[in-house]
Amino acid sequence: MNKAGEIRVIALGLIRNGDGSANAKGERIFLSEGYDSVKQETFYRALGGGVDFGETSHAALKREFQEEIQAELTNIKYLGCIENLFTFNGRQGHEIIQLYQCDFADSKFYQLESLVFSESPHHKHRALWIDISRLKSGEFRLVPEVFFEYL
Repeated sequence: MNKAGEIRVIALGLIRNGDGSANAKGERIFLSEGYDSVKQETFYRALGGGVDFGETSHAALKREFQEEIQAELTNIKYLGCIENLFTFNGRQGHEIIQLYQCDFADSKFYQLESLVFSESPHHKHRALWIDISRLKSGEFRLVPEVFFEYL
């Protein structure tokens, strides 16, 4: 989360099933699970993180996946820029999202149902594969909702 009154630039990666085709479980996307304690609501969004000063968003995307889940990315393709105004845990947030479509270089990630990772020693997160149909039906909440335009 950014500091109050600050716009945060982030790079996020949308990763679908390994080959982009529907499998027996339907087409899935790899997302990080979050929880807003004020709204008491679970939500899901693409993995990635902040772009450091002097770093390209492409490089930040690769670095964040390496740091968070020790994953190499391949077939990285820029999708677009999204401005995201939101409220999380009662605080207003403002992000500029550089959105990429990409694949895992190691096929083992496509075999996982979920994994737990740490952004910091005290914050554990879960990333998991979710059927796109379950996001579109509203069963799971995808944020920001504009991501649906890229699915």
